Amino acid sequence: MLYRVMDASELPKLIDAFMERYEVIAPVQSGRSVAFEPISSFDEIVLDYPTTLTSLKKYILPPRETLFEFSVDDADVTDYTLEIAPRVLFGAHACDINALNNLDLVFEDARYPDPYFEAHRAATMVVGINCSPSETCFCHLLDADEVRSGYDLFLQDLGDRYLISIGSVEAANILEAACELREATDEDRREFRRLTRERQEAFSADIPDIQEIPMLMDAFHKDEFWAELGGRCLSCTACSAVCPTCYCFDIADTLDEDGKTGRRERILDACTSPQFAQVAGGHNFRETGRDRVRHRMYHKLNGFNSKHGRYLCVGCGRCVRACKADISPIEVLRFFERKGTEDA
Repeated sequence: MLYRVMDASELPKLIDAFMERYEVIAPVQSGRSVAFEPISSFDEIVLDYPTTLTSLKKYILPPRETLFEFSVDDADVTDYTLEIAPRVLFGAHACDINALNNLDLVFEDARYPDPYFEAHRAATMVVGINCSPSETCFCHLLDADEVRSGYDLFLQDLGDRYLISIGSVEAANILEAACELREATDEDRREFRRLTRERQEAFSADIPDIQEIPMLMDAFHKDEFWAELGGRCLSCTACSAVCPTCYCFDIADTLDEDGKTGRRERILDACTSPQFAQVAGGHNFRETGRDRVRHRMYHKLNGFNSKHGRYLCVGCGRCVRACKADISPIEVLRFFERKGTEDA
């Protein structure tokens, strides 16, 4: 990995260079929170922000997306061509970049690559920036607090300068043309290590560090804990709506007003919805809240891990804030902690 150092005062030049050729999407103030939106000026960007309410997923996996168009009269199907302007997702935290990397494992599977997802990915550059954890962040417990791939640039804020990790030639060329760069010094590296330790110590100590989570998900698969958790679930699907890695979807055919033409669309869905696992004939494979909540947590903390070697949950804490019934992976970790205390 190539590293360079840039003065913080030069960051507006980098943004201007990106904006000459790309749509730049960055964190901006949106009411009482911060959201990723297209910008027209560096002055709109909020860099020192807590985790946003919604994630970057919507720019790679839109909530609703046309797959193809059709004509009823002609019995004709027309492939839908995505026209995506080149863009930069600027200011992404490590957890959100790791979330995009997880989605890559699903939609860029070599056997069945998804052309719509790939089109979004190919048009998108990612520029990350380091962050400070909030009280609901637990990315460090799921190995998602640092990112090793999936970005074009990653900026580590050292105060009056940035230590920049360069991940692509395209981004490197833009960076070098726009800014005055220098080699990292021993002082830069020492400051980076100091700030990294400071960040690691800032995570909430109230969230338990549980080892062997996948094994425990199996060991307590039938515990009554899941009935209690599922009984609280409101089936509102807010958790899936804000989650950066939930990718369940439904397919729907939508007719135009004339009833002669329409389109087939992919619409993001949620496994916590009561109708999600219902099939023809009315049978529901996950009829109860217990089954649905357990399935969601199992996939996040075990199933995906068994296939890909990493947790699907990246510990961003969005679902912790979104759920009105206090259901989240943190509650699962606390359950495992209680079980360990009982066994002791």
